[in-house]
Amino acid sequence: MSAPDDDLPIIDAHQHFWNLATGDYPWLSPDEAVSFRYGDYGAIKKDFLVADYRASAANQNIVNTVHMEAEWNPTDPVAESRWLSNLSAKEGLPGALVAQAWLDREDVEEVLAGQAGHPLVRGIRQKPKAAPSAEDYTPGLPGSMTDPAFRAGYGLLEKHGLSYDLQTPWWHLHEAAELAADFPVTQMIINHTGLPAVRSEAGLAGWGKAIRLAAQLPNIAIKISGIGLKDQPWTVENNRRIVLETIDAFGPDRCMFASNFPVDSLVADFDTIFNGFKTITSDFSFGDRKKLFHDAAARIYRL
Repeated sequence: MSAPDDDLPIIDAHQHFWNLATGDYPWLSPDEAVSFRYGDYGAIKKDFLVADYRASAANQNIVNTVHMEAEWNPTDPVAESRWLSNLSAKEGLPGALVAQAWLDREDVEEVLAGQAGHPLVRGIRQKPKAAPSAEDYTPGLPGSMTDPAFRAGYGLLEKHGLSYDLQTPWWHLHEAAELAADFPVTQMIINHTGLPAVRSEAGLAGWGKAIRLAAQLPNIAIKISGIGLKDQPWTVENNRRIVLETIDAFGPDRCMFASNFPVDSLVADFDTIFNGFKTITSDFSFGDRKKLFHDAAARIYRL
């Protein structure tokens, strides 16, 4: 039997803060528009700080959060970690940081050392170069996980005690599995459930095969988040299969629920997302639900 939802402590394993007056986020500037899977993202081009997060999450038992780098200007990626460390000291959130670093850059050693010097930093994220679709997949793209420069930078993570958050479409997850096998000490965390945006049977079959391949590597975990669909509301019906197949592949010990706020506010409010996760897992034991909502994130991000 599961315990009441109110008893579930939650570590939100993937969220963002930004202050547009003091931060340097090119993609959030008024005159910039990047290609984005949810379409128009103008509604999030405004400050999102701890008070905003707490208001959004007021109905959930949030006990801590993991802040994901928010695409700060890459000319000085460590500046975001300095700002967030000061924010956490004042506000009590976030409890851990995943910082920005570009593993194929010549200054990667210096950047990793700078990021690792901040006690809240647990890992880094770089979005590697990816093909636009499974049909267009090409191995060996510069900046991809198969790029020798990328792999050399990845090899430095162990030295600095850093994990790696990976955001890439599912048709690149075989590369992730190879990378994790070659660097077994480094913890990898797949972001946003491997981006299962194509919900046709063929698309879901490809995605499912890819995540099961990645799940064979014990040093890969996954965040169940970012599963909204463009121009559609976030619903249990749309997302039940994604959530349950991911948990079946990785097990509750290696899955973490996350809001991706404020980005996913484009497709749902905070309660819709987390109450949806609770509904989908309502038949799970309390122990397994606690792993999904809290314990896996606490272990992987050392909270």
